[in-house]
Amino acid sequence: MDRLPKRVPIPKNGVDYRSKIVLAPMVRSGELPSRLLALHYGADLVWGPETIDRSMIGTTKSFNPITSTIDFTRNPSNASRIPPPLQKESVIYRLHPSRESSKLIFQIGTASPESAVEAAKLVAEHVAGIDVNAGCPKPFSTSGGMGAALLQNPETLASILRALVKEVGEVYQIGISVKIRLLETPEKTGALVKTLCGTGITGLTIHCRTTPMRPRERAIREQLRMIAHICREEGVACLMNGDVKNRDEAENLVQEFGVDGAMIATAAEANSSCFRSGAAGGLLPWREVVYEYLKIALDVDNKWGNSKFLLSQLMPGKAQVYKDLASCKSYEKACRALEFEDLCDQAREVDRRLGISEEQQREFREAVNKAKAHNKSAKAAGGQMRVARSSGVTKGLLSERGIGVTPAMAI
Repeated sequence: MDRLPKRVPIPKNGVDYRSKIVLAPMVRSGELPSRLLALHYGADLVWGPETIDRSMIGTTKSFNPITSTIDFTRNPSNASRIPPPLQKESVIYRLHPSRESSKLIFQIGTASPESAVEAAKLVAEHVAGIDVNAGCPKPFSTSGGMGAALLQNPETLASILRALVKEVGEVYQIGISVKIRLLETPEKTGALVKTLCGTGITGLTIHCRTTPMRPRERAIREQLRMIAHICREEGVACLMNGDVKNRDEAENLVQEFGVDGAMIATAAEANSSCFRSGAAGGLLPWREVVYEYLKIALDVDNKWGNSKFLLSQLMPGKAQVYKDLASCKSYEKACRALEFEDLCDQAREVDRRLGISEEQQREFREAVNKAKAHNKSAKAAGGQMRVARSSGVTKGLLSERGIGVTPAMAI
């Protein structure tokens, strides 16, 4: 009788990564509108952007009745330089409980089991899983011992995963997973995968590049079968990541290399309808995708700067409207440039809530200029005092300046 394949149990509030084509974690392209857009076009699961544990710890969690989202916020770091009426809390993480929670994986950047657990507990009840980033090669991550730096410190990485499994996964009944890169040799990669699979995780994603490799370099897939085999033996779902262009290609790669699923990254950033199968029509025209993105971004009051960046990725660079968008500083102007007149009224309301309407931008500039002018005056006064002191001019004692000295009071 054939032995049934081993499987790490999927917690009741978690999700099995097997047979899933998912949105990869991306710093700017993993914010809420991008995730909802990917789900709209058929992504099975979505990863949020890597969120550093320290940035989550100390945030305030609240329900936003306007957007129906759960927001994790804190005061901006430059609050002291912004006049009080114009100060706004910074949104560190925003999720939509009814539209994505059962398909959302929160990715955390961490180098400490204790901090990872503390941060993950804040969001655990609202997501389907927690994923540890052990593959980001960028200095902002590796310099703190996070991301790809963890690949060189497997003991720490394993301890983080074990802590999350025990203190978050078991408590909130969600899965814990990890995303890694290839190591210098297949032997090292295989040993690491086996170690990580033994921590109690439900899923592992392998980015088919080494840490020094850049996205423009072709993904290395020769080790995929070996990695998939180890994961299968340990009962852990295995996803692949790297140069996956659309759903049809992803499904073919799953069959070819024996992995359980695949992530789509930059292709989704360029056109999120890549999650549609060819049978369902495949890629849609960019204007249709941009319209859908803008609708979602407006619904959730997304930061204009993030939306502007995503729009620039979704639009062809040679289009005139792409150039027009570069000068847009609000949703309303973008909607008019794109000739989405039916979205203009909503865009105007969102601009007001975000503080970026034309009138608010003018008020902000005036307040900043006033603050700068006041600061210059203060500096000038300080400069005059320094000049006087350096030239030997002093005010002298009070008695010397003809001002009587008040006798000391007995205490």
